[in-house]
Amino acid sequence: MAASDKLKALLKPLVEDLGYEFVGVEYVPNPKNRLVRIYIDRDETGVGVEDCEHVSREVSALMDVEEPVSGHYTLEVSSPGVERPLFEVDHYRRFVGETARVTMHTPIDGRRKFKGTIVRVDDSVVVLLVDGDEWELPLADVHRAELAPDLDTLFAGESG
Repeated sequence: MAASDKLKALLKPLVEDLGYEFVGVEYVPNPKNRLVRIYIDRDETGVGVEDCEHVSREVSALMDVEEPVSGHYTLEVSSPGVERPLFEVDHYRRFVGETARVTMHTPIDGRRKFKGTIVRVDDSVVVLLVDGDEWELPLADVHRAELAPDLDTLFAGESG
């Protein structure tokens, strides 16, 4: 079981018991500075700094007891933001019709990076429409995926 899977199994129930959606966890095993980054969300109210601090305190206490990461590490608790990471099949399903950026572990036809509209999803494949072509991307081979909204359009109403 991968370190991120162990962290998810440990932390998801705690985060959900605190009243938040556990979006996902990233584990960066850099020997000089290990990083555990947890993404949380909450219905329409969203997540503020106080929410992140509260979850961070609770997660730190649990990790001190369970010690799922050896040695020194940095813990970050964050809102998923507008470029929300996609970890689970249900995340892809929730955002069908939205633009996503996906990086694969293994190239497909010589290509590892894709940016396009999520067309459909099943339990093992996400289909992205990229420049008029549909690409079937195996979810088991996704290295990183996140929403890629048009930020100019998203924030156009905020100037002035």
